[in-house]
Amino acid sequence: MSDKSEQENSLVFSYLTLRKTIGILGIALPVVLAVGGLLIFEPPMLQKSISAYYHTDMRQVFVGTLWALGFFLLSYKGYERADAIAGDLGCIFAVGMTFFPTWPDPSPLECLVSPHALLLGRIHVALAGSFFLTLIYFSLFLFTKTDPSKPPTRKKLQRNMVYRACGYVMALCVLLIGIYYLVQRKDLSFLVTYNPVFWLEAVAIFAFGISWLTKGEAILKDQEGP
Repeated sequence: MSDKSEQENSLVFSYLTLRKTIGILGIALPVVLAVGGLLIFEPPMLQKSISAYYHTDMRQVFVGTLWALGFFLLSYKGYERADAIAGDLGCIFAVGMTFFPTWPDPSPLECLVSPHALLLGRIHVALAGSFFLTLIYFSLFLFTKTDPSKPPTRKKLQRNMVYRACGYVMALCVLLIGIYYLVQRKDLSFLVTYNPVFWLEAVAIFAFGISWLTKGEAILKDQEGP
């Protein structure tokens, strides 16, 4: 094997490992926060959102994971400039959420908070929404691209179905979170005790993780030729 071939194989392996790492971090985040919180808090309880763990003893896990995701997204360059730009933006949004934390419970929809905390919370919501939109863009538009010089394999077509399904799930979760915040005062207040935002965010992050694991060929990997 030539030096060039070895370098190319090493590069491919690095990108596959990077994608798998991003996927694993995404899937692990809500699980670790929820389980850790249930073990630490007295009485055991879920927070109303994943971002709300910033104001708990699980803050280091929340912040550290977002920084790790941001670093890996920054390192991800992909094959086209659009991949690199999306990765850079994802890094900015992920790290930015740790500098502008969400408002502490109770939320501003339930009582008045300080103007400073309210401003930080609004910036956090904007960053979180932008972060999810970036992840949706990866799944729906970047991961589904196919080399025009050769027909896609059966596994590639199956992976594209996974990417699109994950992208649509993330988009639906973001939409439902937005609707919940808009109407919860009037019609959905009974859902507060069930922490719907946490669960919708968790589902969206799981979908994000599955998409990246698939891109890292942990799922539906093409069979190697002879």
